[in-house]
Amino acid sequence: MERLWAVSTTQSVSYSIKRTRRCLDLDNRDLANAVGTDNRRTLVVVDSMVMQLYGPRIAAYFDRYAANWTVLPVEASERRKNDETTGRILREFDRFGLSRRRDAVVAIGGGVLTDLVGFAASLYRRGVPYLRVPTTLLGMVDASVGVKTGINFNGRKNRLGTYFPASQTIVDPEFLATLPDRQIANGMAEVIKIALVKDSGLFDSVDRDYSTARGFATDATTSGPIIDAAITAILEELEHNLWEANLRRLADFGHTFSPGFELRAQPLLYHGEAVAIDIALTCLVARNRALIDEATFSRIVSVLTRIGLPISHGCITDEILQAGLADSVLHRDGAQNIPLLTRIGAAVFAQDISPKELVAAAESLRSLHSRLIGAWMP
Repeated sequence: MERLWAVSTTQSVSYSIKRTRRCLDLDNRDLANAVGTDNRRTLVVVDSMVMQLYGPRIAAYFDRYAANWTVLPVEASERRKNDETTGRILREFDRFGLSRRRDAVVAIGGGVLTDLVGFAASLYRRGVPYLRVPTTLLGMVDASVGVKTGINFNGRKNRLGTYFPASQTIVDPEFLATLPDRQIANGMAEVIKIALVKDSGLFDSVDRDYSTARGFATDATTSGPIIDAAITAILEELEHNLWEANLRRLADFGHTFSPGFELRAQPLLYHGEAVAIDIALTCLVARNRALIDEATFSRIVSVLTRIGLPISHGCITDEILQAGLADSVLHRDGAQNIPLLTRIGAAVFAQDISPKELVAAAESLRSLHSRLIGAWMP
């Protein structure tokens, strides 16, 4: 006689994101309250560059609030976002003697670092809690907002990953003051991405209020509202679909071809730079299909280039475009699901973009790029 057991369950998920100012100041308890450091051993994993800039302040803060803490500097770059670095972090978890629930893990760094620590935390003892303190604009508005972790594998961007939210994320725009201008532009690409498909008012704010990278990094009256609006927009898009059961995702705008650009470009492209090229490419496809008009396309390109983002690159070949198209179909379970703008703040999903159409758009974009900014140099 046969028997069948059917199991059905749900998983409750809650986490919080708090924007604060000067989170490493000794009179700011936001991070200490999130960690609960008074009675916990704390492992603080810090991007090595952040450690150079903020090491004494990090030490003073945890000396004040943590009874027992250890710091682990990690060199976090896109090239090191791999199983080797993940293995090192996991071995340090073991060396520290990390308990399953009682101890705290704090990740302080950019999106690569928080992805690495989140991925390691999701694997260790099948999941240990962690907190994120993003120190780059891209981390604040993208990498540290959702629940995805990931590492690069087999020449593919974020090919291995998990859904594992940090219990809390502390967003502190004061960190932007020590970022290079290129990193500010890198993060702004993700702001523009979500603005274009979700929030026309946010795009208007960027167009109107963003003048220079230094101004944005140091002027809280500009950066604060833009960061808040970007986080709000991406959470509205992600919250109902955290585990990506629905593969028609507006958040995939700018992320169909950009993984290939990012991993193949020499010299390297940052994540947001590759996203900006993807945005320009798919917006040109949308213009060619008469989904948006020339004025809208020109305005988008103007904002991207004014911020200092590229709209084309020498790495873009027919083969990369075709590979990106094919991989997107695999990743989206047999459908292209490529977001194309219909206006600023809204998009539809295309299922019929051909390699020929992409190649023609890329060629036009290469010519436009040359006319507008010449040979883009990071």
